[in-house]
Amino acid sequence: MQSLIPKIESQLATLPVPIALELPDGRRVAAKPGSRVTLAFSEWSALAKLAARQIGAIGEAYVEGRVQIQGAMRDLTDAAVGLLPGNPALTQTGWWADGLRRAKSRGSHSLRKDAQQIQFHYDVSDDFYALWLDPRRVYSCAYFRDAALDLAQAQEAKLDHICKKLQLKAGERYLDVGSGWGALLLWAAEHYGVEATGITLSKNQHAYVQGLIEERGLGGRVRVELLDYRELKPEQPFHKISSVGMFEHVGRANMPAYFRQIHDLLAPGGLVMNHGITSGQLDYQQLGAGMGDFIEKYIFPGGELLHVTHVLRETAAAGLEMVDAENLRPHYARTLWAWSDALESQLDEARAVLRKSTGEEERAERVLRAYRLYLAGSAMCFEQGWISLHQMLATRPDGEVGSGAIRGAQSEYPFTRDYIYR
Repeated sequence: MQSLIPKIESQLATLPVPIALELPDGRRVAAKPGSRVTLAFSEWSALAKLAARQIGAIGEAYVEGRVQIQGAMRDLTDAAVGLLPGNPALTQTGWWADGLRRAKSRGSHSLRKDAQQIQFHYDVSDDFYALWLDPRRVYSCAYFRDAALDLAQAQEAKLDHICKKLQLKAGERYLDVGSGWGALLLWAAEHYGVEATGITLSKNQHAYVQGLIEERGLGGRVRVELLDYRELKPEQPFHKISSVGMFEHVGRANMPAYFRQIHDLLAPGGLVMNHGITSGQLDYQQLGAGMGDFIEKYIFPGGELLHVTHVLRETAAAGLEMVDAENLRPHYARTLWAWSDALESQLDEARAVLRKSTGEEERAERVLRAYRLYLAGSAMCFEQGWISLHQMLATRPDGEVGSGAIRGAQSEYPFTRDYIYR
């Protein structure tokens, strides 16, 4: 292991942010003075992972307590970019290659499996998420319509941005697939007067939203169901549908069935908004250098990212016509940094909340460490363009060519997008 030290020192010398290492034998290694980040290793094996530039493995060692991190998350991610051997989205190895093989079997995204995977992530602790999300608990990319907006304002701007794109109208039947803590569902009902239905696989979120519906007296026209999208069989199709942060969990193998179901749930002429994380590379690869493996193990088991072109291909194959697409990648980088900064500012409170919810101090610490890396690391990935975020608006054509000025529309989508920004 001693032979690794010169190699690691040369790596440290090239980093944009000075970092230092504390070795298992107590020695300190710093290629530059004024180190802003220190990694303290208790095992030589973790140091070997650093020499191999396996950033995800270092993250796992940190979560499991074999590496300690001192310093700000923003400095750490700046250093991590320099430690990577290249663009991690271009790798042919790691979780994504294995994920593609697993995705050939629909069993990797069965009803039971998907429910377990969603609950693994979203049912950690409502109080934990509440510490670093906005007051409405919107757990998806915000929309910084104005650079001066804070996170809460940008999330409300995002909710309204989606509602405007969907042209929601009073009395319309509206479905929110993967409705989270209910922010979009309730915003649409309270501001646009729709008859709203939300579905989720998270038991915690279902109970929370049900409480909000009762508290606000919306039981007559808003409901939430603990249900998989494949099991939804409404008496009538919906005029408008949104799916926010949802199709990342569907799985590549299930994309055709997912979009066919969306098509069947949507009334002819209606609109559907798919808002989700997409791959930054055309060949659908997940992040290498062990980063994808880290996310699969600790954050989003079963998650799969597709390039926007693949998503739109499946959209079209299901008989839906894409009418508008918007890339919000930089918005998500800013959103994630806001979440990360909020969590970093109250680590002690987060530990207390997680200890209460898990009942185990060691497990609580692992969850907290995983989320610290996940939020900051994801912000880094969006900044670098390794992953992206798209809003894709589509319609189910009604076959009615029409006449006069609106001839050929076949949907409610207007001839220009002015209506979105008015």
